[in-house]
Amino acid sequence: MAMFRPLKVRDFAKLWTGLSVSLLGDGIYYVALPIQVYAMSNVPTALSIVGVAWTLPLVLFLLLGGLISDRFDRRRVMIVADLIRFAAIGSIGVLSVTGALELWHIIVLVAFYGIGDALFNPAFGAIVPDVVPQELLTEANALDQFIKPVMLRLIGPAIGGLLVGLLGPGEAFLIDGVTFSVSAVAIYFMRTRPRHAGGVVTVASIRSDLATGFSFVRSHPWLWGTLLAAAMALLTFFGPFQVLVPYVIKNQLGGSPQDIGWVYAIGGAGGILGAIVVGQRGLPRKHILFMYLSWAVTGLAISGFGLANSLWQMWLASLVMAATNTASMVVWGTLLHRLVPRDMRGRVHSFDWLVSVALVPLSFALTGPIANAIGEQATLVGAGLLSASSILVFLVCVKGLRATEGDGSIHPIETAAA
Repeated sequence: MAMFRPLKVRDFAKLWTGLSVSLLGDGIYYVALPIQVYAMSNVPTALSIVGVAWTLPLVLFLLLGGLISDRFDRRRVMIVADLIRFAAIGSIGVLSVTGALELWHIIVLVAFYGIGDALFNPAFGAIVPDVVPQELLTEANALDQFIKPVMLRLIGPAIGGLLVGLLGPGEAFLIDGVTFSVSAVAIYFMRTRPRHAGGVVTVASIRSDLATGFSFVRSHPWLWGTLLAAAMALLTFFGPFQVLVPYVIKNQLGGSPQDIGWVYAIGGAGGILGAIVVGQRGLPRKHILFMYLSWAVTGLAISGFGLANSLWQMWLASLVMAATNTASMVVWGTLLHRLVPRDMRGRVHSFDWLVSVALVPLSFALTGPIANAIGEQATLVGAGLLSASSILVFLVCVKGLRATEGDGSIHPIETAAA
């Protein structure tokens, strides 16, 4: 298959291996965390607070993570990030297994997990074009988006549900922690790619670097428009999806930990399908239109979780949501890798993450009170409708958003790759 061609590049194969293992752990984490929290406090507000504690440090440290990845060896930055996440998740596991875990422990430790994410994500996004030839970037992004649903939403949650059901959430957290150490080792054996800092790091230089990156983002409607659209969409649905889907499965559908895992796992199958389709067919001609319409369908699938009254309907909503979202992310990742200059990738990826997830802590914070007021399922339905509507508003209203579809900045590369 075309999307597996980048694995012939040795350093990318190592990077991909480390990412695959850590994503497996993340899939376990997404099942173990809500089960652990709801075992301690069976109200949506408790998981909302944990979600804020996890995502707020992610937002606060993203710009710093982008600056660091543009100034230092991105490989080393990712290793440090993996070690931070290993320590945070491993500590939750140890405390849970020993029976000493309290809710405030989780709140503090997931904050460090968020800091690790803030360091890792911009560095990973920026290093891929350093190790993969330009003509293979669409395939590399397809492979990235293929492995994420495989591990994060298919194998990981399925294993997580089994581990929690058979052993308990503490043991699941311990295994999750080990996956980050495996990722760090795989990345360690990649070839070093030193960064040129361009002078002494000062407050003035940091401000200058941030201003340069912001100026680049602001000058391209396809970039800033999509970041703002993603921010609004994630505000509306991220908290409800993360907090309320496992709650509804557990409390209203009578589901087990394995059932929660399988709902996520079916989504993984959908994500695999989305990645394969785009990876094989290549970047669509109307790539912006394709990306936005796919994201709108993702939002509508969130409403499907609220309308579901049986597990198979949850499976269907998860399948559609993950397939359309993954297909969109393959396109988005390819645009970033092809249109952003190499020396600015870390900052632009940090802006990408920052703007996209800046409102996620607020999404978590609002989910509990809104669900208490109108009900969990009504909150999911409304969240999905608002998400889809906001995406379509940006598609129609942002002038110049679709300029890359006809200005020749993408397709000559795509033709050469073919």
